[in-house]
Amino acid sequence: MINIKDHKTGYLWDHWEYLGEKRRKLLEESWAGAFRKHILLQLPIDNVIPFFSKDQGRPTKELYSLIGALVLQQMHDLTDKETVDQFSFNVQWHYALDITGTEDSEAYICPKTLWSARNIIAENNIDEIFFKTITDHLIEVFNVDTSKQRLDSVHIQSNMRHLGRIRIITASIKSFIENLKRQHPEQYKDLSEELKGRYKNDNALSIFSLVKPSESSKTLEQISQDLFTLCQQFKDNNLILKMSSFGSLLRVLREQCDVTGNETVTPKAAKKITSDSLQNPSDPDATYDAHKGKGYQFQVQETYSEHDDENKNETPRLITHIEVEQAHKSDANALMPAVDDTKERNITPKVLLADSLYGGDENVERAKLDGVDVVSPTMGKESQNDIHLTDFEIAKNSVVVKCPEGHKPVNQKKKKTRNIVLFSIEHCSNCSRCSQCPVKEGKKYYYLRFDDKELRLAIRRKLEKSDFFKDRYRYRSGVEATMSEYDRLTGVKHLRIRGFKAVRFCATIKALGINIFRITAAVKVGVQAIQTENMQKSPIKTLISASKKQIASFFLDFKDKLDCNEKMLVA
Repeated sequence: MINIKDHKTGYLWDHWEYLGEKRRKLLEESWAGAFRKHILLQLPIDNVIPFFSKDQGRPTKELYSLIGALVLQQMHDLTDKETVDQFSFNVQWHYALDITGTEDSEAYICPKTLWSARNIIAENNIDEIFFKTITDHLIEVFNVDTSKQRLDSVHIQSNMRHLGRIRIITASIKSFIENLKRQHPEQYKDLSEELKGRYKNDNALSIFSLVKPSESSKTLEQISQDLFTLCQQFKDNNLILKMSSFGSLLRVLREQCDVTGNETVTPKAAKKITSDSLQNPSDPDATYDAHKGKGYQFQVQETYSEHDDENKNETPRLITHIEVEQAHKSDANALMPAVDDTKERNITPKVLLADSLYGGDENVERAKLDGVDVVSPTMGKESQNDIHLTDFEIAKNSVVVKCPEGHKPVNQKKKKTRNIVLFSIEHCSNCSRCSQCPVKEGKKYYYLRFDDKELRLAIRRKLEKSDFFKDRYRYRSGVEATMSEYDRLTGVKHLRIRGFKAVRFCATIKALGINIFRITAAVKVGVQAIQTENMQKSPIKTLISASKKQIASFFLDFKDKLDCNEKMLVA
């Protein structure tokens, strides 16, 4: 049955008075106070309720404290055992989660309960709802300016071993043989004893990893043949085809080997293996990035202010967008999903700083349609000895005014997206830099041809050399500090789990944890949250926040008034 505690109604007495004035102040100024005040009631437990019965079974763990514990676990980078200890004995956790009782039903949580709740949230993408709902609430409460944001990506390593080609194939074969023996012993008996002996235990597998470099190609051919033999033997067996380990076997054969005919198999050249190939059978979702390695990556977008260093009372910087991807995905495809996400939540930036990979011409133009000015360097470098389109003087209406030597064009034409600028033969034929210039000789004129995309890139490259661009773009580097903080406080770069859904859950909730740490720091330096009208006008809130003496005084005054009215009635 569903168990939900009413955290909105206050208590007649203060459960935390025993801490004393100084410790109570420390508690309220810590992350625990920020979580209790701004996060706890915003946890979208309505998305979790459908997975529990309303009238059958034992009562669940109180849902606010359960979901809150999952957030705090990722926020502080704790194991399940450490989470149970903190939930049971830590006063900060009790205050943050509004745990006032001392019974096991309130102040204890089972590791299995943590695992089950985490699995429900990860499997149903509820973690994304958590992040967006709470972050949007914090943006509104702290009046965060979302007009300026910056975007970058960082690499994540899941809890898997980095394997070479030989180990990937042998580990896949070993996993399949073990599962076959356990699930289908009859089919296991059909395997040759020689094949089973090579992959029988871990010691046998270690032999493959100790081969000399000169013998690695021979070993690779042998295990590739074993891989092909297994796939051929069971490819028509419907029971075996349903096994996930056999699916991995087929995937490795397709990615690592070339099959010609019915019996010939040869290992692929290393250059032909794609970056989205299997990196480890224990984590089939992980892929490869040539620059950063194996694992995953996530896109992080956050707000920033140009006055952070001058004004310490500035509203907190918050992470507004988080997206977990496989490592082989390009950053060039990540900008528009980030813009679309913020647009749906009405927090679209007017200025978005990003690396050159994000700032392709297509992305910049599409972002302009949503009112987003993408500030990003253009890809590639121009050669220093040649003359380029950026060296020509171009007016705001895209008209070429003069060439680098100061000569004005005779005429300029445009056909759809193509631009043609005509220069005098007299000027260009006698120019000493004609061989380096993009202007080409024609019958009547010298012609400079370029399309609209080349013109836009030329204007951008010219702008990049200005102090205006450098002053705007220098704030992009601040996102690197966020990545460092992300890893230092939450351990996001080295996770204890495997699989895309589990990695997404951890990275998303940890990003929410960073936002909680930041609003805590902001409150300490004097940033005040905006109170709603109902909270300001509610007499109940005033009564709840009062001390014991104030409450006692209130009831004594009320009793005196009753006694006075009673005497008047008697008279």
